[in-house]
Amino acid sequence: MEEPKPGLAEIASVFARHGNFTLGGGSATVAILHREILDKRHWITPDQFNLSFALARLTPGTNLLAFQTGVGWLLRGWPGALIALLAGSIPCTLIVLAATVLFSQWQANPWAQAAIHGAIAAAVAITVKTCWTIAHPYYKPGSRVRVVVIAAVAFAVYVFLHVPAIWVLLMAGALGAVLPTPPARA
Repeated sequence: MEEPKPGLAEIASVFARHGNFTLGGGSATVAILHREILDKRHWITPDQFNLSFALARLTPGTNLLAFQTGVGWLLRGWPGALIALLAGSIPCTLIVLAATVLFSQWQANPWAQAAIHGAIAAAVAITVKTCWTIAHPYYKPGSRVRVVVIAAVAFAVYVFLHVPAIWVLLMAGALGAVLPTPPARA
């Protein structure tokens, strides 16, 4: 039996809460939204989540907002997309504005600088965790080599050859399409 679709107020509540008050950047927010909308609420399937994530990574601009808009679309069409976008962007925009004003007054403070460096290190760790959250379902016996090869090639092309991210994503998609997919195990 399919889960009932959430109402617009519930979509707004989830995206406002988790899209605006999850610290650590877009990767941390995606990981929290994965847990909230997929694991806890079962609003969408893992394939729908991954499709929204992949398509958002292919869009220019803020990928998190594109991701939230895509999930909103899957849930309720245009109204869901608009609610998810606004709920996930307006409060954090106001927060960033306030933080920018405060930072400009504290930027010479060594304690503030040390805090920022610590936050950056934590953000890297959170990004790695998000990558694992998204890749883990595909990292199964029989497909591990495929996942590692695609990830390693994408990393090398992006980091060492400086190929733009959009091209890396498109090439990885093409590589994924031609590499043999292991048969499903019973």
